[in-house]
Amino acid sequence: MKTEWAIALHGGAGTILRETMSAEREATYREALAAALSSGSAILERGGSSADAVEAVVNALEDDPLFNAGHGAVLTADGAFELDAAIMRGGDLAAGAVAGVVDIRNPVSLARQVMERSQHVLLAGDGASRFARELGIEPVSSDYFETEYRRKQLLQAQAKNEVSLDHNDRKFGTVGAVARDRAGDLAAATSTGGMTNKRPGRIGDSPLIGAGTYASNRSCAVSATGHGEMFIRLTVARDIAALMEYAGLSLEEAVDRKVMRELLEIDGRGGVIAVSREGRPVFGFNTPGMYRAAQWEGADVEVGIYAD
Repeated sequence: MKTEWAIALHGGAGTILRETMSAEREATYREALAAALSSGSAILERGGSSADAVEAVVNALEDDPLFNAGHGAVLTADGAFELDAAIMRGGDLAAGAVAGVVDIRNPVSLARQVMERSQHVLLAGDGASRFARELGIEPVSSDYFETEYRRKQLLQAQAKNEVSLDHNDRKFGTVGAVARDRAGDLAAATSTGGMTNKRPGRIGDSPLIGAGTYASNRSCAVSATGHGEMFIRLTVARDIAALMEYAGLSLEEAVDRKVMRELLEIDGRGGVIAVSREGRPVFGFNTPGMYRAAQWEGADVEVGIYAD
């Protein structure tokens, strides 16, 4: 059944178990997910664009220290912050992304400026920061991103001499949103701080169009979260769209094939959110849990954490 507008978000996937989650912490996550979603739903309800909606949702998640994006991002091996983000419109396939930015409060909003106000798709590091300053975007200090929780994670990872693909609660911490507006246009956006104790300069799938972020009105909009290297190798986001366009699979079938079959074949862990030009959003993840929420016209907000 076709729905007029629809929106979904994710806040990370991983080994998220009821038995290790306190009732208070679970309630905190559910409230945060619902609040972020409502910022996008309100835009769609009043006839706004899907691009505006996904940017608003990801901004809210970037500002929330519960999630690994923006304020509350994880740290690199050097004890610094390197943030990645991307946004894409399905109507004209316009896309923008930033990688390795160190002084941008909301990387996804800078990614949108790359899409709309430059001739490029991806800007990285100092070049992205210089572009932001040219636009009058005020930089923030690294203190803005830091939380005691993430600093402790870094010290624990360094003590074990490991790069942490998941958090202490075994959660892959990328955030993202997908949406369809009343005009039928799709959009996707993704933002992340990456991996704890990652090598400086490491870039995951989030800012790579076709890997962790993709949108096309011919098929679907997708945002991914998980072990980024695996999502890059399988071009997960674009492949889901291609399976719909060229193989005639439904969105559910395409998501299932990539997430529940092909990713697992190379030991890739994580999940995606997706929405097509028709129907409700689809979630797919091969981990015990994924922080997620969705809403569509005429329906209440749905919030989920666990697989069952």
